[in-house]
Amino acid sequence: MKTIDIRTTQNVTIEYELATLQDRILAFFIDLVIVYISSIIILFLVAGGFREVFSNIGQYQGVIVFSFFVFYQLFSEIIADGQSWGKKTVGIKVVRLDGQEPNLSDYLLRSVFYIIDVLFSFGVVALLLISSSAKGQRLGDMTANTTVIRVRFDLRFRLDDILKISSLDDYEPQFPEVRKLSEQDMLLVKSIITRSRLYKNKAHREAVNEVVQHIKEELDLEKIPPNKVEFLKTLIRDYIVLTR
Repeated sequence: MKTIDIRTTQNVTIEYELATLQDRILAFFIDLVIVYISSIIILFLVAGGFREVFSNIGQYQGVIVFSFFVFYQLFSEIIADGQSWGKKTVGIKVVRLDGQEPNLSDYLLRSVFYIIDVLFSFGVVALLLISSSAKGQRLGDMTANTTVIRVRFDLRFRLDDILKISSLDDYEPQFPEVRKLSEQDMLLVKSIITRSRLYKNKAHREAVNEVVQHIKEELDLEKIPPNKVEFLKTLIRDYIVLTR
């Protein structure tokens, strides 16, 4: 499985799994089916009947569907934080390589370059670039400085193995407020714990302090244990148990 390191705006480097070629193809076809059905319904409502729809769009059907598809990708990724319905179903999303949140121009570039990546080349350009590039990027990704990662990290299972938590009966959560956090937040916490153990330097100690302070404010905690790394480990244990 290909991975990529992305440095967040908090100066913390997180390792992500890149979406596989199969992931992206499956997401593409799910989106394509959604767009095709939606476009037929819209044209039916506009034209007033299926017979008229199919008799009129004929040779333009591909262009119409693809136009709908580009708009759909742009709109859905903007409103759903880098995830179209297909991507959300498969468990992948668009991210920037510099750790910033993708913006409108990034999503617009990715959508426009579907014309080269998919339409003009029948998908060959996208397939070749995604499978051969180290960062899993098609042309649209390269121009927008983005890639696509997996967001279904199987976090609970991996952390279960690490922390040896077998069931709710074995452990009493100490910070029930942790349910306010997301799996993405907990992945960041896990990454910080791992890197603070591997790299015992000032930068990583500061990263631990910053994340602990942010979590304390986010969860509205009055006091936390003096050992901040152990506090983060406790949060992970609590999260696993409370979100099973």
